[in-house]
Amino acid sequence: MIEGLIAAVVGVLFGVGGTITYERRRLLAGKSKAEKEIAAAERKASDIVLKAKDEALELENDRRKEWKKTESRLADREAALVTKLDELDKRSEKLRKQEDEVEELKQEIREIRTRQQDKLEKIAGLKKAEAKDKLMQMTEHDIKNDLVGLVSKLQKDAVDDAEERAQTILVSAMERMASEVTAERTVTAIKLTDDEMKGRIIGKEGRNIQALQRATGVDILVDDTPGMIVLSSFDPIRRQVARLALEMLMKDGRIHPGRIEEVVAKAEKQIEKEIIRAGEDAAREVGVAGIPKDMLQLLGELKFRTSYGQNVLLHSTEMAHMAGLIAAEIGADVRITKIATLLHDVGKAVTHKVEGKHHHIGAELARKAGMDERIVHAIEAHHDDIEATTPEALVVRVCDALSAARPGARNISAENFVERMRDLENIATSFQGIDKAYAISAGREIRVIVSPKAVDDLSAIKLARDIATKIESTMQYPGTIKVNVIRETRAIEFAK
Repeated sequence: MIEGLIAAVVGVLFGVGGTITYERRRLLAGKSKAEKEIAAAERKASDIVLKAKDEALELENDRRKEWKKTESRLADREAALVTKLDELDKRSEKLRKQEDEVEELKQEIREIRTRQQDKLEKIAGLKKAEAKDKLMQMTEHDIKNDLVGLVSKLQKDAVDDAEERAQTILVSAMERMASEVTAERTVTAIKLTDDEMKGRIIGKEGRNIQALQRATGVDILVDDTPGMIVLSSFDPIRRQVARLALEMLMKDGRIHPGRIEEVVAKAEKQIEKEIIRAGEDAAREVGVAGIPKDMLQLLGELKFRTSYGQNVLLHSTEMAHMAGLIAAEIGADVRITKIATLLHDVGKAVTHKVEGKHHHIGAELARKAGMDERIVHAIEAHHDDIEATTPEALVVRVCDALSAARPGARNISAENFVERMRDLENIATSFQGIDKAYAISAGREIRVIVSPKAVDDLSAIKLARDIATKIESTMQYPGTIKVNVIRETRAIEFAK
């Protein structure tokens, strides 16, 4: 048993020794491998360091080359600057010499003039101051009457110039703001897609068209014009609602009384949005803010209203632009003037609902909206039944006449404008001695060019008066017409 125990102990010792030997060998092998890896890493690191050194040297060489190029350029520029400075110094020196020469010449001229003045005083026996006083006395005595006439003429010319300048301001504003004309009447026409659509719009026993007329308040005519439906109403808002509703129904294809009421309600909402947007756009275009929403909505309704074929909203917007130009020229309040002109016809939006003249209605609406009293007065006084007592009100009245009377603004003016211009030119050319005649400034001036051989200066004055008299007696026109007779004499000779 002891022998077995000893044998076991010896076996364990041999096993432990073998394990220790194995571990020692493994450690030695790992150490050798680690040393090899360390050596390889050192070699790799050495290669990297050498490569970095080479790149650094190469970069340093490139930089040195760039520095040399930069130094060379700087040296060239420095040399050029030195050359320019030398040239400037030479020019400065030359200018100084020339200035000295000029100053010497000036001094010499002064001395010559002084000597000449002394000689003249000795010859005339008068000093310079005495000669000046005597000359003034003689001149005053000779031209005193002429001076009185000249002052009177200048005063008259000043008045004439003031009137002409006022006309120029008005005509210039009118010409600058010439805009398009929208000529709508009391009817609106809609084109049908086909004949079948007409029957669907009429409906069985006319129930669809009757529903449309009840919902919109517009007379609908389907048999007057082939391929067209005519909407008739004095209320342009209703016509627009009916037009939009019909277009939506024709596009959708479902047409019956229930659908008609639904579409008309939707069209009314769209037209209401368009009205509000039109009023806001007009105020934004003119460049004014702070107008109450109720007044902006009434202003937007003017988009669908016309007066003598002239769109009322465009007329009001055009007036506001012109009023701003004129108010700035004469020193009136530009903002008050613009707002008053923009809203001057706002009463026309409710004339079918409220009795009275549109300018009184518009003024009352502005007053209820809490607007400035100057705006209210300018709206109410833009027609002749109330006296305009402020510059802003006068500007509104003038711009209303300008916008309405501007050629092409209204159908009646557009039709007669060319004829009136032709009549003006025919009246002028009917006199003897006239070469050419031109009607300009929108018919506010007739420019007549006469033959200088047939008409002298005095005859030109009489001719202008005769033409003006004939225009007054034979034509009807707003405002005044300027007759401008031009007589030109040219003297031509040739040097040989």
